[in-house]
Amino acid sequence: MKSMTGFGAGDAALGTGRVVVEIRSLNHRYLDVRVRVPPELLEHAVFVEQLARGSLDRGRYDLGVRLEGNVLPPPRLSRERIAALYADLVALASELSPGAAVSIESLLGLPEMFESRGLAEPEAVRSSLAAAIAAARAALDVMRSDEGAALARDLRSRVALARATISRMEQSAPALVDAQRRRLRARIERLLDGQGIEADPGRLETEIALLSERSDVSEELVRLASHLDQFEALLEMPEAVGRRLDFLLQEIGREINTLGSKSQDAEVAHIVVELKAEIERIREQVQNVE
Repeated sequence: MKSMTGFGAGDAALGTGRVVVEIRSLNHRYLDVRVRVPPELLEHAVFVEQLARGSLDRGRYDLGVRLEGNVLPPPRLSRERIAALYADLVALASELSPGAAVSIESLLGLPEMFESRGLAEPEAVRSSLAAAIAAARAALDVMRSDEGAALARDLRSRVALARATISRMEQSAPALVDAQRRRLRARIERLLDGQGIEADPGRLETEIALLSERSDVSEELVRLASHLDQFEALLEMPEAVGRRLDFLLQEIGREINTLGSKSQDAEVAHIVVELKAEIERIREQVQNVE
C-alpha cells in the first residue's frame, strides 16, 4: 500500500549537461498530471505528460523539468551573414566616404551574427527525459511506500478500535432482544389494563418473536467483521487499493446505519455513534491511500 503524497527527483545526462525531473504528488480522486517544461523542451511536453500518465496511478502530480549545465552547445559565427553584411557596409562606405576603412570587429557585437544550435536529436532528448522520469518515479515510490506503511499502521490501530466497539455491541446484543420482549409485554399489559380484555398468549408470543427477529443484529455484526477482515487484508497488498478501501467503507457504513435503525436501546445508540466516528476517521485517512 502506498500513500498518494510524496516527492521524487531524478536526472539523466543530456549533451554535456543534465535534464532533471521532479515529481510532487498529492491526494486526488482521479489521475491529474500537470507538466512544466523549459522553453527548450516545449515540443516534448506532450511526450512527457503521456509518459507520466502511463506510469502513474490516481492522484495529482506536479511534474517539473529543468535543464542543468551545458545542455545547449555554444553558438557559432554565421559566416554567410557576416560576409553579406560586411559587403554591404564596404559598399556604403565607398559611397559616403571613399577610402574609409571598415572594421569587421564592429559586426561581431551584433546578436544576429551568431547562430544558436538546438538540443540533441529528438530521440536522444526523449531517451534522457524517459530515464529522468523513471528515476524520479522510483524515488517517489520509495517515499510513498514509506508513508503508506505508516498509514497502514495507523489504519490497523483504528480498525482494532472499531472491532473493540463492535465487540461491546455483540456482548450486549442478546440482552437487547430480551429487553425488547419485556418492553413489548409491559406495553401491551398497560394498554389492556382495565379494559377487561386479556391478551392472546399465542398471538403475544408471535408478535414478540417478530419483534425479536426485526431487532436481531447478529447478521449485521457478522458482515461487519467480514468487511473489516477484507479491509485489513487490503492493507497488506502492494498495489493501489484506495478505491477498494473506499468501497468497503461504504459497505461498513451501511451496516452501521442498519444497526442504528434496529436498536432502540440508548446504550447501543451511543455505541453506534462511537463506531460511526471511528469509521469516519478511517475514511479520512483512506483518502490519502493510492
